[in-house]
Formats: sequence, structure tokens, C-alpha cells
Amino acid sequence: QVQLVESGGGLVQAGGSLRLSCAASGRTFRRYAMGWFRQAPGKEREFVAAISWSGGITYYADSVKGRFTISRDNAKNTVYLQMNSLKPEGTAVYYCAADFHGATTYLGGYDYWGQGTQVTVSS
Repeated sequence: QVQLVESGGGLVQAGGSLRLSCAASGRTFRRYAMGWFRQAPGKEREFVAAISWSGGITYYADSVKGRFTISRDNAKNTVYLQMNSLKPEGTAVYYCAADFHGATTYLGGYDYWGQGTQVTVSS
């Protein structure tokens, strides 16, 4: 069992930056690949970024590539999402998720989800 708690969301102007954190409970955190997803009002949840258990493999959605960076600190049981050059279309609830089977862009592959943190980007 893994429990995930996101933090770091808030209101930011377009072009600004935020760093999201996702703290995981349990000693098995290092076994899980981690992902970030987001869901805007009236839209489906979509993939943002993923990272392998070791941190050696990362994936990004085309819409965030070059602006967002996913990283993890297994000693702290935490995964991060550094978001730079934010755009108004990035307004959404951001969720982190854990996948025992490996990093994937596929939402259905994730085993555990956090409650989400709101990110609002003003124009």
C-alpha cells in the first residue's frame, strides 16, 4: 500500500514557475515508477510526466516537454514536478501516481493516486 500526498500548487502568472511535490508513505516507494497527471475542468485526466524507479528514465507529454522536469528523491520518498514557463492552459488539478510495473504514459497502469493539488495559471 502506498499513500501519496501532493503539495506545492497555487496561483501563478503565465510565464511563472511552480514546483510540485508528492510525498509517499511506505518503505517500498523506491520500487515504484511515478507519474504526474492533470485534469482541467470539463476535461479528461491526461498524462504529464513519468519517471522510472531509479530516475534514469523519464517521459513527458509533448505539451510540457522542455518546460517541465520530473525528478525523485528515494531517500525522501518524494517525487517532484518542476514547472517553468507556465501557460494558462496548464490550469488543472495535478495528481501524482505510483506504478509498480514501470514508468508509463498510460493512466490505467497506475496503482495508487494522490488527492491532487490545484494549479491555476492566470493570463
